Amino acid sequence: MTSHVTTSIEPSGIRWQSILPIVAVLALAGLGLVSSDYIVTVLGFAFIYAIFCTGLNFFMGYTGQASFGQSAFAAIGGYGSAILSTDYGWEPLLALLATMVLSGIAAVLVGYPTLRLRGHYLAMATFALGLIVYEITIEWTALTQGYMGYSGIPPLGIAGFALDTLKHQLVALVVLSLIGVGIAARLRQSRFGRALASIAGSESAAQALGVDIARYKLIAFVIAALYASAAGSLFAHFVGFISPEIYGTTMVIQSFAMLYLGGIGTMWGPMIGAIIVSILPEALRGLKEMQDIAYTAVLIFILIFAPRGLAGLSVLFRRAHGRVQEKA
Repeated sequence: MTSHVTTSIEPSGIRWQSILPIVAVLALAGLGLVSSDYIVTVLGFAFIYAIFCTGLNFFMGYTGQASFGQSAFAAIGGYGSAILSTDYGWEPLLALLATMVLSGIAAVLVGYPTLRLRGHYLAMATFALGLIVYEITIEWTALTQGYMGYSGIPPLGIAGFALDTLKHQLVALVVLSLIGVGIAARLRQSRFGRALASIAGSESAAQALGVDIARYKLIAFVIAALYASAAGSLFAHFVGFISPEIYGTTMVIQSFAMLYLGGIGTMWGPMIGAIIVSILPEALRGLKEMQDIAYTAVLIFILIFAPRGLAGLSVLFRRAHGRVQEKA
């Protein structure tokens, strides 16, 4: 299941295409800060998923591989951070960083043999990983408390300073999501990113050019796991409660919808998709029993008329503008 995604490297200069999304994100966050706690919560979930999908995009969009098991690393991050901060008194931020390291090690151990597979075999192997970790969170009740869930998780903070209000946490999530996008963009424009683009285009051609395919795929898998672990930890500290259902197959399906709706293989696609998929059901809530039908219709409409995602529309606009200038 190799993803045939165009992963062209965008210009590194500061242009309006790079600044406009940042302004839009900050404007949305500002709107949330003057809204109710319910809206703040919805936006908080959107930015957490934006971090998760940015990492998933690194492996699926930039590298052209398939992964259905990133929820496993989110579960490691969420439960690890909850246990360390609740039972052992760790600072939430330190617990988050520690579980990211743990998830990275797990990704190396799992990815080294798994990434030798290709196509559907790789997809099924990663899906199995997600199911295994999901079952562990259910059955290992002495550690995870099973379906009862883990409660009393402190909010994000360090050195005695905690982000006690939802709006303070929203600001932190916005900043962290923008940092995540910035790191992914810099890596994409580096030599490492160009190697991943060559793998996404053709593994045979990349290997002929001397690219160590196994090594680069493993590094991309680990980076995606780090993002997923951070998102899982942030979810735990944002809500204060986690249970196995949070990190189940629903998370995988939602993240895929966000990634393809926003634009897989694009820099801002994951964040755009996460925001749209999170906010759209709330915007359509007034339709009551017709809400699900309208929501599905909007998603299908976008996928039909913007097959490369909403972020891909900017590429079409630039091409159309270029044609107009050539004719002029």
